[in-house]
Amino acid sequence: MFPAFQQIFTTENLAYLGKGALLSLLIAAISLIIGTLLGILGASGKRSHHIVPKVIANLYVEIIRGTPLLLQILIIFSVIPSMYTAITGNVLRINVYLIGVIALSINSGAYQTELIRSGINGVDKGQWEACETLGMSEKQTMRRVILPQAFKRIVPPVISEFITLIKDSSLISTIGAVELLKGAQVLGTEYYDVMSPYILAAIYYLIMTVSISYVGRYVEKRLAVSD
Repeated sequence: MFPAFQQIFTTENLAYLGKGALLSLLIAAISLIIGTLLGILGASGKRSHHIVPKVIANLYVEIIRGTPLLLQILIIFSVIPSMYTAITGNVLRINVYLIGVIALSINSGAYQTELIRSGINGVDKGQWEACETLGMSEKQTMRRVILPQAFKRIVPPVISEFITLIKDSSLISTIGAVELLKGAQVLGTEYYDVMSPYILAAIYYLIMTVSISYVGRYVEKRLAVSD
């Protein structure tokens, strides 16, 4: 059915796609961590009693969630360097993998802002009152009591966000990053058969996403037991 499938299905090519899969996984993991930090800052801003951080957080979430991730990648890749060159007269070159991490982190942070905010709002108000009675400051209460409970509540959506990031990492192939999808395209060009490497890439994506889903369910059950 696929003439070049036997030629593509070699140890060398599988290893090549495997490296691309690991790169996609690494980019997604780094982006998830940075996105979580941005999400904490964003949620804190949206819950702030001061107008400036609240406005900044709201604008951040609305702008990022309201525009396509691919557009955000292209802006960082081409628009920002062009603006830098126009202002300074110097050429700015940003590593394409760094662009991927930056774009995915910013995008993930906007979505995690809402996840974390909903998790914080879901913690019983009695927890705040108890901490206030004990003389704990708002920052101490948030760091030691509220956030740990909030994160237990948002484990499933955060796992889903991680899976989304793995799949969305394929978008950086448009700017020349050789991750899993781009690796499949390279093999397709080399063997004049795009179907076979795309099927292999799909299998790699499925292995990663299904495995992470399983781990997420396990962690969720463990957290439920600890309650």
